[in-house]
Amino acid sequence: MSIARICSRAACHRPAVSTLTYVYADSTCVLGPLATYAEPHCYDLCADHADRLTAPNGWEVIRLAPDLAAAGPSDDDLEALANAVRDAARPLPPASRPPAPGAPVEVIRRGHLRMLQDPGSTASDGSTEQA
Repeated sequence: MSIARICSRAACHRPAVSTLTYVYADSTCVLGPLATYAEPHCYDLCADHADRLTAPNGWEVIRLAPDLAAAGPSDDDLEALANAVRDAARPLPPASRPPAPGAPVEVIRRGHLRMLQDPGSTASDGSTEQA
């Protein structure tokens, strides 16, 4: 279930397409494409309210047109997807695989050296038992 953001104007239930932000220090209203997530001091507006937006007297309105070329998937998005598929297809490294039944178990590792314990051995101190 996805929750679509709706227009912030009272009694308007249309889907939001733009985000309005006020820059009080510059007496400016910035109307741009819908933000990725809702911010507490921004207002989401539907297409009708975004088109009819007026600013207070003495304020400037900056309308940022959405870049239609950037709306679709980019080469970076496709490359990231391909890398994720490749990573998912790689086998697990040997250390993270569960040991095969009857295989020696690694007890400790120092650099490239490993101490293995025979699976039939029950010594808990890491020492091996001779039968």
